[in-house]
Amino acid sequence: MPKAWVRERKREYYYKKAKEEKYRSRAAYKLLQAVKKYHFIKDGSVVVDLGAAPGGWIQAARKTVGDEGFVLGVDIRPIEPFLESNVRTIIGDITEEGTVQQILKLLPRKADAVISDTAPNISGVWEVDHARQMDLAQQALKITLETLEPSGTFFTKVFQGDMLRDFIDELKQHFEIVKIMKPKASRAKSSEIFLIGIHLKRTAR
Repeated sequence: MPKAWVRERKREYYYKKAKEEKYRSRAAYKLLQAVKKYHFIKDGSVVVDLGAAPGGWIQAARKTVGDEGFVLGVDIRPIEPFLESNVRTIIGDITEEGTVQQILKLLPRKADAVISDTAPNISGVWEVDHARQMDLAQQALKITLETLEPSGTFFTKVFQGDMLRDFIDELKQHFEIVKIMKPKASRAKSSEIFLIGIHLKRTAR
Protein backbone atom coordinates (compact mmCIF):
# COMPACT_ATOMS: atom_id res chain seq x y z
CA MET A 1 0.00 0.00 0.00
CA PRO A 2 1.61 3.33 -1.07
CA LYS A 3 2.76 5.48 1.85
CA ALA A 4 1.37 8.62 0.18
CA TRP A 5 -2.10 7.06 0.07
CA VAL A 6 -1.91 6.14 3.75
CA ARG A 7 -0.83 9.66 4.68
CA GLU A 8 -3.67 11.16 2.66
CA ARG A 9 -6.18 8.86 4.31
CA LYS A 10 -4.94 9.70 7.79
CA ARG A 11 -5.27 13.40 7.06
CA GLU A 12 -8.83 13.00 5.88
CA TYR A 13 -11.45 14.66 8.04
CA TYR A 14 -13.83 11.71 8.50
CA TYR A 15 -10.99 9.28 9.11
CA LYS A 16 -9.77 11.48 11.97
CA LYS A 17 -13.30 12.03 13.22
CA ALA A 18 -13.94 8.27 13.34
CA LYS A 19 -10.78 7.75 15.37
CA GLU A 20 -11.75 10.49 17.80
CA GLU A 21 -15.32 9.23 18.23
CA LYS A 22 -14.24 5.58 18.33
CA TYR A 23 -16.12 4.39 15.27
CA ARG A 24 -14.59 1.37 13.59
CA SER A 25 -14.72 3.02 10.16
CA ARG A 26 -15.35 6.40 8.57
CA ALA A 27 -18.32 4.82 6.78
CA ALA A 28 -20.34 5.30 9.98
CA TYR A 29 -20.84 8.93 8.98
CA LYS A 30 -22.37 7.97 5.64
CA LEU A 31 -25.13 6.13 7.46
CA LEU A 32 -25.56 8.81 10.12
CA GLN A 33 -25.91 11.49 7.44
CA ALA A 34 -28.50 9.44 5.55
CA VAL A 35 -30.49 8.77 8.72
CA LYS A 36 -30.41 12.45 9.61
CA LYS A 37 -31.87 13.31 6.21
CA TYR A 38 -34.46 10.55 5.82
CA HIS A 39 -35.13 9.38 9.42
CA PHE A 40 -35.41 5.70 8.48
CA ILE A 41 -33.76 4.42 11.68
CA LYS A 42 -35.26 5.58 14.96
CA ASP A 43 -35.24 4.83 18.65
CA GLY A 44 -36.41 1.23 19.07
CA SER A 45 -35.90 0.22 15.42
CA VAL A 46 -34.82 -3.25 14.34
CA VAL A 47 -31.99 -3.03 11.80
CA VAL A 48 -30.24 -5.60 9.60
CA ASP A 49 -26.79 -4.49 8.42
CA LEU A 50 -25.47 -6.44 5.42
CA GLY A 51 -21.75 -6.29 4.67
CA ALA A 52 -21.28 -5.03 8.20
CA ALA A 53 -17.54 -5.58 8.82
CA PRO A 54 -15.68 -4.00 10.50
CA GLY A 55 -18.75 -2.60 12.29
CA GLY A 56 -18.94 1.15 11.71
CA TRP A 57 -22.52 0.99 10.46
CA ILE A 58 -23.46 -1.29 13.35
CA GLN A 59 -22.17 1.34 15.77
CA ALA A 60 -24.03 4.13 13.99
CA ALA A 61 -27.25 2.10 13.91
CA ARG A 62 -26.90 1.11 17.58
CA LYS A 63 -26.44 4.76 18.53
CA THR A 64 -29.70 5.56 16.73
CA VAL A 65 -31.88 2.66 17.90
CA GLY A 66 -30.85 3.05 21.55
CA ASP A 67 -31.36 0.42 24.23
CA GLU A 68 -34.82 -0.63 23.02
CA GLY A 69 -33.83 -1.41 19.43
CA PHE A 70 -31.87 -4.27 17.88
CA VAL A 71 -29.05 -4.41 15.33
CA LEU A 72 -27.93 -7.54 13.48
CA GLY A 73 -24.70 -7.35 11.50
CA VAL A 74 -24.01 -9.84 8.69
CA ASP A 75 -20.73 -10.28 6.85
CA ILE A 76 -18.76 -12.99 5.14
CA ARG A 77 -15.89 -12.07 7.47
CA PRO A 78 -15.91 -12.27 11.28
CA ILE A 79 -16.85 -9.04 13.06
CA GLU A 80 -15.25 -8.18 16.36
CA PRO A 81 -17.98 -8.62 19.02
CA PHE A 82 -19.85 -5.73 20.61
CA LEU A 83 -20.57 -5.36 24.31
CA GLU A 84 -24.16 -4.18 23.87
CA SER A 85 -26.72 -6.93 24.45
CA ASN A 86 -28.98 -5.71 21.63
CA VAL A 87 -26.27 -6.09 18.96
CA ARG A 88 -25.64 -9.46 17.31
CA THR A 89 -23.36 -10.46 14.45
CA ILE A 90 -23.23 -13.53 12.25
CA ILE A 91 -20.92 -14.81 9.53
CA GLY A 92 -23.01 -15.16 6.42
CA ASP A 93 -22.73 -14.86 2.64
CA ILE A 94 -25.63 -12.79 1.26
CA THR A 95 -25.41 -14.71 -2.02
CA GLU A 96 -26.28 -18.00 -0.29
CA GLU A 97 -29.85 -19.14 0.29
CA GLY A 98 -29.37 -20.13 3.92
CA THR A 99 -28.31 -16.66 5.07
CA VAL A 100 -31.81 -15.23 5.11
CA GLN A 101 -32.94 -18.02 7.43
CA GLN A 102 -30.05 -17.27 9.79
CA ILE A 103 -31.17 -13.64 9.86
CA LEU A 104 -34.84 -14.41 10.51
CA LYS A 105 -33.97 -16.73 13.41
CA LEU A 106 -32.11 -13.97 15.24
CA LEU A 107 -34.45 -11.04 14.65
CA PRO A 108 -36.95 -10.22 17.42
CA ARG A 109 -39.38 -9.25 14.62
CA LYS A 110 -39.24 -8.16 10.99
CA ALA A 111 -36.76 -5.33 10.41
CA ASP A 112 -37.66 -1.66 10.15
CA ALA A 113 -34.57 -1.08 8.00
CA VAL A 114 -32.18 -3.22 6.00
CA ILE A 115 -28.94 -1.43 5.20
CA SER A 116 -26.18 -2.67 2.91
CA ASP A 117 -22.64 -1.39 2.50
CA THR A 118 -21.49 -4.54 0.73
CA ALA A 119 -18.76 -4.12 -1.86
CA PRO A 120 -16.91 -6.47 -4.20
CA ASN A 121 -13.19 -7.01 -4.34
CA ILE A 122 -12.22 -4.19 -6.67
CA SER A 123 -10.59 -5.36 -9.90
CA GLY A 124 -9.88 -1.92 -11.31
CA VAL A 125 -11.94 -2.74 -14.42
CA TRP A 126 -14.90 -0.38 -14.25
CA GLU A 127 -17.44 -2.57 -16.07
CA VAL A 128 -16.56 -5.59 -13.93
CA ASP A 129 -16.66 -3.72 -10.63
CA HIS A 130 -19.96 -2.03 -11.52
CA ALA A 131 -21.55 -5.37 -12.45
CA ARG A 132 -20.29 -7.05 -9.27
CA GLN A 133 -21.56 -4.20 -7.09
CA MET A 134 -24.99 -4.24 -8.73
CA ASP A 135 -25.18 -8.00 -8.21
CA LEU A 136 -24.50 -7.50 -4.49
CA ALA A 137 -27.18 -4.81 -4.33
CA GLN A 138 -29.57 -7.23 -6.01
CA GLN A 139 -28.78 -9.92 -3.44
CA ALA A 140 -29.27 -7.40 -0.64
CA LEU A 141 -32.67 -6.48 -2.07
CA LYS A 142 -33.62 -10.17 -2.19
CA ILE A 143 -32.83 -10.53 1.52
CA THR A 144 -34.65 -7.28 2.24
CA LEU A 145 -37.88 -8.53 0.70
CA GLU A 146 -37.76 -11.53 3.04
CA THR A 147 -36.82 -9.73 6.24
CA LEU A 148 -38.30 -6.22 6.04
CA GLU A 149 -41.46 -5.08 7.77
CA PRO A 150 -44.17 -3.67 5.48
CA SER A 151 -43.54 0.10 5.34
CA GLY A 152 -39.83 -0.51 6.12
CA THR A 153 -36.79 1.02 4.40
CA PHE A 154 -33.93 -0.36 2.30
CA PHE A 155 -30.65 1.58 2.06
CA THR A 156 -27.87 0.28 -0.17
CA LYS A 157 -24.60 1.23 -1.78
CA VAL A 158 -24.32 1.03 -5.57
CA PHE A 159 -21.76 2.08 -8.17
CA GLN A 160 -22.73 4.45 -10.95
CA GLY A 161 -22.98 2.80 -14.35
CA ASP A 162 -25.24 1.52 -17.08
CA MET A 163 -26.95 -1.12 -14.92
CA LEU A 164 -28.09 1.39 -12.32
CA ARG A 165 -31.26 2.61 -14.04
CA ASP A 166 -32.78 -0.88 -14.24
CA PHE A 167 -32.09 -1.44 -10.55
CA ILE A 168 -33.73 1.86 -9.63
CA ASP A 169 -36.76 0.87 -11.70
CA GLU A 170 -36.91 -2.43 -9.81
CA LEU A 171 -36.78 -0.63 -6.47
CA LYS A 172 -39.71 1.51 -7.58
CA GLN A 173 -41.75 -1.66 -8.02
CA HIS A 174 -41.17 -2.53 -4.36
CA PHE A 175 -41.07 0.83 -2.56
CA GLU A 176 -43.34 3.86 -2.48
CA ILE A 177 -40.41 6.31 -2.65
CA VAL A 178 -36.94 5.81 -4.11
CA LYS A 179 -34.18 8.40 -3.64
CA ILE A 180 -30.54 8.71 -4.70
CA MET A 181 -28.01 10.33 -2.38
CA LYS A 182 -24.28 10.76 -1.94
CA PRO A 183 -23.45 11.48 1.71
CA LYS A 184 -20.86 14.15 2.42
CA ALA A 185 -18.72 11.44 4.04
CA SER A 186 -18.34 9.69 0.67
CA ARG A 187 -15.16 10.59 -1.15
CA ALA A 188 -15.86 13.05 -3.96
CA LYS A 189 -13.86 10.95 -6.44
CA SER A 190 -15.68 7.74 -5.55
CA SER A 191 -18.24 6.30 -7.98
CA GLU A 192 -20.34 5.07 -5.05
CA ILE A 193 -23.78 6.47 -4.43
CA PHE A 194 -26.58 5.23 -2.21
CA LEU A 195 -30.15 4.32 -2.97
CA ILE A 196 -32.93 4.45 -0.43
CA GLY A 197 -36.25 2.69 -0.87
CA ILE A 198 -38.80 4.06 1.59
CA HIS A 199 -42.05 2.35 2.63
CA LEU A 200 -42.04 -1.21 1.35
CA LYS A 201 -45.24 -1.91 -0.55
CA ARG A 202 -47.37 -4.69 0.93
CA THR A 203 -47.73 -6.22 -2.51
CA ALA A 204 -43.96 -6.22 -3.12
CA ARG A 205 -43.18 -9.64 -1.66
